[in-house]
Amino acid sequence: MGKISDALEKHKKENPLGNKQVSLKAIERLTPDSQEVIGAREIAGGSRFSNKLVTINSPNSIEAEKFKRLRAEVLFAKDRKRPRVIMVTSAFANEGKTYVSSNLAASIALGIEEYVLLIDCDLRRPNIHNLMGYTNNEGLHEYLSGKKFLSELIIRTKLPKLSVLLAGSNPPNPTEILSSSKMENFLEEVKARYNDRFIIIDTTPCQATAETNILAKFVDAIIFVVMSQKTPMGAIKTSIQGLEKEKILGIVFNGYKQIHGGYGSYYNKDYYNMS
Repeated sequence: MGKISDALEKHKKENPLGNKQVSLKAIERLTPDSQEVIGAREIAGGSRFSNKLVTINSPNSIEAEKFKRLRAEVLFAKDRKRPRVIMVTSAFANEGKTYVSSNLAASIALGIEEYVLLIDCDLRRPNIHNLMGYTNNEGLHEYLSGKKFLSELIIRTKLPKLSVLLAGSNPPNPTEILSSSKMENFLEEVKARYNDRFIIIDTTPCQATAETNILAKFVDAIIFVVMSQKTPMGAIKTSIQGLEKEKILGIVFNGYKQIHGGYGSYYNKDYYNMS
């Protein structure tokens, strides 16, 4: 999905990133001997994690450092309660939502105290299994259809504090399944059962499907991913309006080169700018 150039500043009318642009050269990499880097390298050795999981496979990179800063913003932002259930989505496919959700989940799990459950709720084009190195034979669909117990489906990854629930087989009616009361009960169940961890949900693109807007009602916060110079402004605006705008933690600009004033003039939010 490209390299990350993460500038995390408050929106200003004349400059969406604030008064100061943050360049790649101005951002320090993780030191080679940091405990987080050492731990990530030990986990990556012999694992099946995709190279796109940069927080594990390239822990000393600028890309991994940007997810570390994104993690800090999620965990320690001022003036709001720490969210436990976070949904990651985009307007359209191929904007990098799975890349962001997987790397954010891994980055949080690499921290000192936090545990994470990563759930693939994209039952149409699931991709979490590819980044994590698993076969998508069974998962959320099998639980919601009553074929398996939840305890049989959650996978403990080689990253000790990261567990994954894959999407499972493709259902013929994904909207009905994810919009059902059983899905709502499922989210309540995992919040209660796994009250010691963050739950990160990778969903379908909200302009392509109906279920994402429904799932937004059951989560604490939303991270919205935009592919820079690709996603139309109108589609972003429509997506935000349908997703309960007050829950959006920030906008991730993936493939970021130069911020467009049209985006910043609409959103009074934090920006996580990536390239």
